[in-house]
Order: sequence, then structure tokens, then C-alpha cells
Amino acid sequence: MDLKSNEPFWLIKNGLLTSYPSLHENKECDVLIVGAGITGSLIAHQCVAEGYKTILIDKREIAHGSSSATTSMLQYELDKPLYQLKETIGEKAALATYKSCYRAIDQIGAIARKIRSQAGFRKKMSLYFADRKKEIKSLRLELQSRQLAGFEVRWLKPDEIANTYDLEATWGGILSRQGASIDAFRFVHELLHYNQKKGLRVYDKTELTEVIHGHRSNEARVHTGAAIRCKKIIYCVGYESAQLIREKFVDLLSTYAIVSEIAPAMSRQYKDLLIWNTADPYIYMRSTDDGRMLIGGADEPFRDPVRRDKLIEKKEQRLIRLFEKYFPSHTFRSDFAWAGTFGSTADSLPYIGEHKDFKNAYFVLGFGGNGITFSATGMEMVSLWLRGKKHLLTPYFAFGR
Repeated sequence: MDLKSNEPFWLIKNGLLTSYPSLHENKECDVLIVGAGITGSLIAHQCVAEGYKTILIDKREIAHGSSSATTSMLQYELDKPLYQLKETIGEKAALATYKSCYRAIDQIGAIARKIRSQAGFRKKMSLYFADRKKEIKSLRLELQSRQLAGFEVRWLKPDEIANTYDLEATWGGILSRQGASIDAFRFVHELLHYNQKKGLRVYDKTELTEVIHGHRSNEARVHTGAAIRCKKIIYCVGYESAQLIREKFVDLLSTYAIVSEIAPAMSRQYKDLLIWNTADPYIYMRSTDDGRMLIGGADEPFRDPVRRDKLIEKKEQRLIRLFEKYFPSHTFRSDFAWAGTFGSTADSLPYIGEHKDFKNAYFVLGFGGNGITFSATGMEMVSLWLRGKKHLLTPYFAFGR
């Protein structure tokens, strides 16, 4: 599956950071990770830290799937508000999910510091504003729900938003102190470089073609004819999991993003803020670490890459108009535009866990707007499972839930 259009900003900005070989010899390991995006690299980091002999493979070049197209806004808020999620899965599980995403932001920051990352991890506040007057009531319910849960949030009136952020056409919103952004493409390469020196073996352009399941281990075969004998396989294949798993469990969507020319003054003004709204589909905005503004959204159902990419120019103009609606005192001069494919689940939760058709294996699939923070939660869950322990969120992130 083609998960992105040809020229996401991050690929052009970073260029070819590292090159890895394809696999042509038989290997053995404790853990085989399939998928070398942000999820696979985080899981690999955890496995190596805990002493597992780990191999990571990807059929593309490293981070050339969805991780090259992500806008990398790190938020603890799910696409489904907390007050609604409590009604869906219960208060205990909903709070645990939100708090795991909250912790995940700081976990990613700690990893970035440990490996001395240059990927621009930056803590930011998050502004979630009402796009229409009728959405004020539900947004205030969400504010109350988060406050009761202990999250540091407060309500901003429309004039406060306008005066503080030059952001017009809002009906008020929730300001949260917990959020961040990062260049996920660079971060993946940094993680793999760091862990390769500690024993991680990485092979790109190595496509998994078959898995032969044993009682206690698997033999994974790749397109070159080589085989990898492993105790566990961890599938970090994101939205391509829809092609692996027979039952329907995720809806694929196309999303669009544009990045401005370098605009130092505006970038400085919003360097500590993530912005998104209650529209459906919602829009999301942030600055980049090299002084640009990014806006994304205009989502629609994914049908095929050709159809998705033909809409880029139209969607670019739509996003520019939205930007100018909310920021009438600023001009957005578009420099890059691209499209990507992402997944949405009915309850806004990821799929992390075992699947009955895949023995000696786990899936770590972060979906929706929380893909990267769910990936960090997946690190914690996989770590426990490999040691034979349980995790509170297992039944809520499970297949067939």
C-alpha cells in the first residue's frame, strides 16, 4: 500500500539520513520487529534496552511509510473526548488510556534526551477550540471531565484566544499544558542509529513473505529467500495491517498537510502551541523546528493513492483558506503539500495485542491522532507481555473487543 504522496516535507528537509542493507542470510533472534517506522523503532529501543536480541525489518527504506507523512503532534487527547470515552469503555479504562497518552509524551521526551536527539522534540501547550457555537456545551463537558481527572486545563474565552494568539473565528476552547511536537522521521533514524550500536540489527528493503509458526517460535521468510528464526514477532505495520488481517477493524482515511515558507516571526509566536478544533474533519496546526507553520486536515475516506494524490492541489487551497479564516492578520505562503493515509477506529483506540491468527506474535497499531503516543504506550505493554505480565489496557486495545 502506498501510504503517502511523493514529497512529504520531512523527506525533503532531512534527505537520506542513514542507509541499511537488505537481508540475504539466515538469522536468529529473540524478537523480530516488522515495520521500521516510529512504532517499530520505539519498540526496538525498548527490546534492546531489556536485553533481547532484536532484528527489525521493513520492505521500504527506513521511515518511508506513514512516519514520513505524519505531522508529529504529540497529544494526550484522543479523537474521542474523555467524557464520551468513559461512556464507551468505562471510567477506569478511559482515564487509564488518557493518562497513558499523557505519560507517553514525557516518555518520548526522556528518550529524545537520552539519545541526544536533534529531532526538535519540544513541549507545547495544546489549544482545542470550538469551531461552532453549538459545540461549546460539549467542549465544556470535556473541560470538566479532564479537570476531575486531574489534568491541568482551563477554559479560554473567544476574546482571550484572539488577544493571546491572534486566532479568530472561535467560540472558546480548552487550553492544556501537556503536548509536544517532534520530527518523527529524523527521530526514527536517530533511534535506530543509537540502538544499532547496542546490538540492534536493521534491514530495509526486506519484505516479509511468509511466517511458519512453531509451538514456541516462528520462522519468518523474506523475499530474498533468507529466513529469521525468532521467539516473538511484533508487527508494527500501521495501516497496512488492514491487508494482513481478514476482519475489518479500521477505516482508512486520507489526510492532507501543507507547510509554509520559513516565517520566523509567526513560527516564534506559535512555537509553544499546538492548535486543533472540533470541526469534522478537524484541522490541526503547529510550528516546525526550522521556522515554518504547518496545517493539516481536510480528511476524506481513502480509496486509492492516485485519487488521493490528485486532490492535493485542491486540498492545499482549502487548507490555506482555513488558515486565513483563523489567522486573518497572517499570510500563509505554501512551500510543501502532501497527503498521507491513516486509520480511524470506532472507539478511537489503538489495536495493541495478540491476534488469534498470528501465533507467538503481537501487533502494535496506533491509529487516529494519537499514533505516536499510542506507540509509546505499546512499548510499555510489550515490555510486560514479554516478561509474562499483564497490562491494565490489554482488554480495551485488544482485537475483537
